Amino acid sequence: MPAIIGPVQIVAVSGGIVQFGDTVYISPKSTAKTYGGSGGFNTGGIIIANNGISGTNVLDPDLIDQPIAGNN
Repeated sequence: MPAIIGPVQIVAVSGGIVQFGDTVYISPKSTAKTYGGSGGFNTGGIIIANNGISGTNVLDPDLIDQPIAGNN
């Protein structure tokens, strides 16, 4: 089934996947873990972020979040 999309603005793509329409699957070829506080990773043309005091929890006891074994 074809997808009909309206106007699209892509400001930047850095090592990511941009997908429009139908697909069977999208599998990652690499993974990374990044921590950021409140309003730290906002993207777009115009950003207004009003934040008070912010703390980020970086404790991650499960060790493996997204395995990529066999994704060739």
